Amino acid sequence: MATEKKLTGKNSSLIAQIIGALWIGGWSAGKFLASIETTTIGDIMMSGVAIAACFTPVYFSIIMDKIKDIKIGGQK
Repeated sequence: MATEKKLTGKNSSLIAQIIGALWIGGWSAGKFLASIETTTIGDIMMSGVAIAACFTPVYFSIIMDKIKDIKIGGQK
């Protein structure tokens, strides 16, 4: 009998973040290739910031878990 994998919130969030980062990266690369002469450093920086923003919830969750562990005490 095959085991069924359930899609959890953590897994679906990761999938959405990866798709978002690929979408932004692909869109930015397409824009860059379409108009190399008019691409500014601001466009490149904003695409990097947007990709980083896709993964902000992950980092925020990690930081909040660390704060919770410090506040409550390390429980193992």
